[in-house]
Amino acid sequence: MLRLMAADSASLSPDFRSAVADSELDVLFSSFAGRPAVLLAVSGGPDSTALLHLAARWRAQSPGGPRLFAATVDHGLRPAAAEEAADVARLAARLNVPHRTLRWQGEKPDRGLQEAARDARYGLLTAEADRVGAPALALAHTCDDQAETVLFRMARGSGLAGLAAMSAETARGELILLRPFLGLPKARLVATLDAANIAYASDPSNLDARFARPRLRALAPALAQEGLDARGLARLARRLARADSALEAMTDRVEAELVTADKSGVAIEAARFAKLPEEIALRLLGRCVTAQGREGPVELAKLEVLLAALLAALALPAAPFRRTLAGASVAVRKGRVLVSSAPPRRPTEGIATNSSAEKVPLLGKTGPRS
Repeated sequence: MLRLMAADSASLSPDFRSAVADSELDVLFSSFAGRPAVLLAVSGGPDSTALLHLAARWRAQSPGGPRLFAATVDHGLRPAAAEEAADVARLAARLNVPHRTLRWQGEKPDRGLQEAARDARYGLLTAEADRVGAPALALAHTCDDQAETVLFRMARGSGLAGLAAMSAETARGELILLRPFLGLPKARLVATLDAANIAYASDPSNLDARFARPRLRALAPALAQEGLDARGLARLARRLARADSALEAMTDRVEAELVTADKSGVAIEAARFAKLPEEIALRLLGRCVTAQGREGPVELAKLEVLLAALLAALALPAAPFRRTLAGASVAVRKGRVLVSSAPPRRPTEGIATNSSAEKVPLLGKTGPRS
């Protein structure tokens, strides 16, 4: 395998270049405790190789902890991927962690390749977690990845929930995603592997300027000089997540007070809805549209346009109003905002999805949000 050095490791303080100590492992892997089994997603790169190495170290000093399994996804996109998966299998065997290589079969798309690969990867890993009886999947996202996610979503116009970026623990269907390294810089994981003399792979797609994340990664040194380093952006994400959680709690309360539901859809008290803070009104409307619609997540920009038109109509006496969005119909009648399923449209008229779409929580849905 090739060695990959952290590009900015020279600029970090010693604490941010030091190997992870055994005394840190109980805190790092506290989210693993109490689970019967955890599947580790290990690509062979430095971050996920460190996840395999450190999780095995933690498990060795934690009797009664969960069973650990590892899986590597070979997307079939690079000739070196098969050998990298074999290297991971050999390391896992040395660490007494059962391992499987999962292969993405079939045709690969010409456009949106990284998004398709990500979806395929999660699908394969979810199936593997189910096979081995692991209710949780551990991912090796770091503080650096969190910073890139903030920038990526900012560039695409995400709202507050999107800019809160990744959570240390997230539900994906029935599977729980765990990110134990979200507070660690990549440089510490690289130092950990170097100290243990463990090799790891370098994926050339991480430097491919055709993709957005490598382009943002290349900007990191210049942004850091202006104070926008990985730690600062990760701190921003934590603060936005805190604010988002508070806004969700307020929306929960408003939903309970203003929304009624029956078999035809949901109704919101129009007069009180019009007086809500705009962000709360937006979230409440988004929940209703997503719950009643047929076309998947609501794009934030389109939801904002709908809310503006709705509030303008509510400001006028008896103004007629009817709009559709994401397969939901929104109308005003007899002092209520009515949201119901719209008749299906022809496929060619459906709303196109794209990477800038911002997911809105379902009506009445609670729990972890990404």
